[in-house]
Amino acid sequence: MPDPISAVAADRAALLELCDGLTDELWQAPSGCPGWRVQDVVTHMANLFWLLVDPAQLPDLAGLPTERAQEAAVQARAGMSGAEALADYAEVSKPALDKLAELAALDIELPLGDLGTYPAAVLPLAYAFDHYTHIRADLFPPRGPLPGPPPPSDELRIGNALDWIAAALAQQNAAAVGECTLDIEVTGTGARSIRFGHGQPRATVWSDGPGLIRWVTQRGSWDDVGASADGDPVALAIGRTLKVF
Repeated sequence: MPDPISAVAADRAALLELCDGLTDELWQAPSGCPGWRVQDVVTHMANLFWLLVDPAQLPDLAGLPTERAQEAAVQARAGMSGAEALADYAEVSKPALDKLAELAALDIELPLGDLGTYPAAVLPLAYAFDHYTHIRADLFPPRGPLPGPPPPSDELRIGNALDWIAAALAQQNAAAVGECTLDIEVTGTGARSIRFGHGQPRATVWSDGPGLIRWVTQRGSWDDVGASADGDPVALAIGRTLKVF
């Protein structure tokens, strides 16, 4: 059974620990998100929690596409220091976990703009995915500047991140759903099959979970992450363009 709130809580604890005592140089260092510093990544994760706890703490983002809204929210808090950004994250993240549990218990559909529409119980998966991705793919090498090993990619954390990909892949790539059917075979921790499209698959991609998260967020190519693929060239070309937020 998925336990995304526990996954978010585990990565919250890991983030607070790894950021405690960061130097000003590291807080200001470029992250794996183009244009964002390390502290901006932490601010972004705090902002998503503020959306749950008290949206009035953020600027008016009504009508903006997801990526532009996230950028505007980060820039509105860009004047904080790294330590202030971490304190803000620590403050909002604890009550946000309770809000996620409340949402998960609701039997409603939530429209998330250009991200799609999902049952409320699925929303915690988005937070597990967001934390998993930003911490490992944007704060640590090969794209990020923080030293040392990233938090673990264990079954709890990567499993819930992959569950969000499975839930969001079709909605967030709706224009391509009717053009091909592709099987994604996840190997290693969190192993599973994820089908994109309908009917018989025309191609297959094999990737471990961390690699899938990097390529499906367009943070690396199949070659970069050691994925392999076989099948119809047109289907594979479409597969390379898939993206999940």
